[in-house]
Amino acid sequence: MFASACSKLLRRITFPIRGHRTLSLFSSTGTSSWSKVVSDAEKIVGYPTSFMSLRCLLSDELSNVAMHIRKLVGTQHPLLNTARGFVYDSKNNLQMRGLIVLLLSKAAGPSHAADDALGQDMVSGIYPSQRNLAEIVELINTAFLVHRGVVNLKELTVSDGLLKDMEFGNKMAVLSGDFLLANACTGLAQLNNTEVVELISSAIGDVVQGIYYENYSSAEDGLIDGVDVASWKEHMFLTHGALLAKSCEAAMLLAKHDKQAQTLAYLYGKHLSLGHKLNSDLQPFVKGEMGQPVTFSLNAAPVVFHRQLVGKDRWHQQLQQLDKLMCVFIPTQLLATVKSEKGVSSALDLCCFHSNKALEAIKAFPSSKARSALENIAFAVTKF
Repeated sequence: MFASACSKLLRRITFPIRGHRTLSLFSSTGTSSWSKVVSDAEKIVGYPTSFMSLRCLLSDELSNVAMHIRKLVGTQHPLLNTARGFVYDSKNNLQMRGLIVLLLSKAAGPSHAADDALGQDMVSGIYPSQRNLAEIVELINTAFLVHRGVVNLKELTVSDGLLKDMEFGNKMAVLSGDFLLANACTGLAQLNNTEVVELISSAIGDVVQGIYYENYSSAEDGLIDGVDVASWKEHMFLTHGALLAKSCEAAMLLAKHDKQAQTLAYLYGKHLSLGHKLNSDLQPFVKGEMGQPVTFSLNAAPVVFHRQLVGKDRWHQQLQQLDKLMCVFIPTQLLATVKSEKGVSSALDLCCFHSNKALEAIKAFPSSKARSALENIAFAVTKF
């Protein structure tokens, strides 16, 4: 009976088409300070990171893909919005992973173990191989972003558009994502560093595992029980932390830095990514305006903390009460219920914790503009 009631509740909540989930980690915090932090950081590494994967995006092969994607114009397939984001997106910094890899590379500087010939090729204090790695990381992230735009055809309704459009969009999402991933793997092999190849390959495996884990639970399960905090943390590292953390470590490997530098870079990437994911999850709960449309995941950090803090029985009672009192159940009521407890403050505390851990990780690097930019980015994830 309760599962049936929750199913009715869920159908009354307006969420994006299932399958239309963004993998973009660094969405805007909604403050002008975040844009300034990014802009200042890009000047330090030598060029705007929006051009990092431009060579791939302007290739003949991807141009052909783009021509097919144009056929989606006028449909509601999410791949179209993803493609628009490659050109311009005022709300998402799609190249932030590469920027952080470049900043860490410059902050760490040349290592004593590096060959003199290698140092001669440095541009703005960054090795060419590290710049190539930054581009590769962005291609991998973009490939997963495109793949995750695949729509679950079984859950479509008439309002979602024609089935044939969605089917064609899904085919293009799979092929486009595969193309980007293949280019990334080719570039990875050209780095001629077995350790880096193994490290980034393991990160790709982590992301895939995280996506499978995410798809394992249905939306209804997320509303009724969902995951506990420990499982949430593990899942968030796989989908949002592993790629950046291991990419930062790989940048140190390419410059032949010691294990300590590799570990510190890994920790910075890990804690920064988790801190920013928490920031993203918290946005609707700390900045949402009453009466305005609300969109948030049922497995967003504040909801996960709330479910665990109040306990399973009380969570079920709250859902039943909402169903009984509200003639039309909308996300605003669920958001208000979560905000009434300590789930939001617990998520805020964890966000600050990861920000501080990221700052601690780069203290050992020499004082420089690059390190200051990394510190500013870590501070920015606690701003709302």
